Amino acid sequence: MHLANIRHKLSQHRFEINHILVFFIVIVASQVLLAFFQGSLASNFLNDAQHWFQKYHAERIAVVTSVSMENLFESQERLRAEGRFDEPRLVAAMNVIFKQLVLQRNVEEITLILQRDGRTYVVTNGRDMNEFFKGTLPPSDATSADLPGNGLRYFATAREELFRTERMKSEVVNLRTFNVLVPFVPHGEYLGALYLRITPDFTLLTDEIQMSFKRTTFAFSALVFVGLIIMYVVSTRAVRERNEARERLFEEHQANLEKQIRLEKESVFTKRIYHTHHKAEKIMGFIKSDVRAMDPSNLDLSKQRVIAYSNFISRIIYDMKWYDQDINTIINPAFRSNVNATIRFIVENVFLRISSRNDMFSFDLQLDPAVPTVHVNEFSLWEIFEPLIQNSIDHGHRNALLITVSTVHDPLTQSTIVRIRDNGEGLAARLLETDDRGVQRVFAEKEGSGKGHGSHSGYGCYIAYQLAVGKCGWRMDAENLADGGCCFSIRIDHRM
Repeated sequence: MHLANIRHKLSQHRFEINHILVFFIVIVASQVLLAFFQGSLASNFLNDAQHWFQKYHAERIAVVTSVSMENLFESQERLRAEGRFDEPRLVAAMNVIFKQLVLQRNVEEITLILQRDGRTYVVTNGRDMNEFFKGTLPPSDATSADLPGNGLRYFATAREELFRTERMKSEVVNLRTFNVLVPFVPHGEYLGALYLRITPDFTLLTDEIQMSFKRTTFAFSALVFVGLIIMYVVSTRAVRERNEARERLFEEHQANLEKQIRLEKESVFTKRIYHTHHKAEKIMGFIKSDVRAMDPSNLDLSKQRVIAYSNFISRIIYDMKWYDQDINTIINPAFRSNVNATIRFIVENVFLRISSRNDMFSFDLQLDPAVPTVHVNEFSLWEIFEPLIQNSIDHGHRNALLITVSTVHDPLTQSTIVRIRDNGEGLAARLLETDDRGVQRVFAEKEGSGKGHGSHSGYGCYIAYQLAVGKCGWRMDAENLADGGCCFSIRIDHRM
């Protein structure tokens, strides 16, 4: 019975166990290969580092010793010129320098090779240096093939290069022993070279590093194994809670999604109200002006215009009541809106009523009389065309701006193209770029083409695009014209 319970529990988590086993095999195999390659790379690195450090160590010892001898040589020459030359002190000082190096296990040979009057002298202790100062040290033949010691032979092969460059020279013998020549230049005058034969030994350090690396690899592998065991225990416990948590998260996500959709609709509604309230104020001013100017001669014309203005205000008030409008209030077979008449009314009775329009802008209407009616609310057409025309006026940045509004109907495709063009500065290049949804940035939220930051800035083209494309199913594009200015194109499909 106990075995059956274990088998039942394993069957519930079969996928997780297989997953852990595969993961364990992959990790162990990867760790073995990684340990092998890392061991090889570490060994190569340590060998290279050891070789470099051996050379650096040998050269540093040679440089420090050369500097000490140069200082001693300079001080003895100065004392000799002052008549205070102390032979015992010179001998003792030089012997100290030579003995300190010889006592080191790595230094096998040290020789000071000096040249004077075309002859070569070899100094190996303080007595030789004293005799060199006295002029009694016998010279050595640096050209002979049978020379005592390695230093003079190495100096004979590198003498010309050393004299020409006055730079330290070193070579490695048997991959361990370094022959080092350091120019000897007391008072800045080249007199010869200091030769050192050094065999640095750092194998104890490198062996210890490699052993530590192997121990670390073993410890890491053990930790990986323990970690996998712990992972299995934790995963089996987490799997039992996963389904319940997933259901709760799904319910919360659904609730949050509904809340987010509602908040986005309310946000769009608020932005639309902010954008349209200034239009309502302007239209109310036109209504007041028409009412004051009414007389029997213009009564019918003023009445029609005031009714149209009032209907537009009613539409704005209706928009304020519902943030999620019924699509039937925008598109409905009962609507028979004339696109040309709507454009002409907006131009003549909204934009051309500005007192300073003659100095600011003018319009050229090229309306095709063959354009059929559309099943769209007339005042939704206002909210599409008016912001695009207003965009050309606000952001043309040019005196005597000419705005051309044209409509062209194609009976073969049953479509109408509405173009709103101007001869202003055009749109910034960044506004013509498209986002990941293929929508140009000029139609994105708060991406208006203007430089201002008013409460309704950046929403006119956005709202026009949402109505034309999102609600009516039309197509809207923007482009800059070759001779200056920009153009908004709206393609109306009458078959929809």
